[in-house]
Amino acid sequence: MTTYNVVYEQAGDGSWSASSPDVPGCYSVGDTVEEAEAGMRDALAVHLEELRRHGDPVPERHSAVGTITAQSG
Repeated sequence: MTTYNVVYEQAGDGSWSASSPDVPGCYSVGDTVEEAEAGMRDALAVHLEELRRHGDPVPERHSAVGTITAQSG
């Protein structure tokens, strides 16, 4: 089992999206971050199963997550 980093972004309408830089083309959306996360779990499971079924390689995690505080003004 591989753990993937997931990025959550809020849209202008308040909805949320979830995606992983490690698994291109796999994403989810929801009204809340929790909905987007639940959808991403399902989307990853389906996406990875399809890759396996077609004999394609399952992506390795290659991203890292961090935060930087920017000085303003």
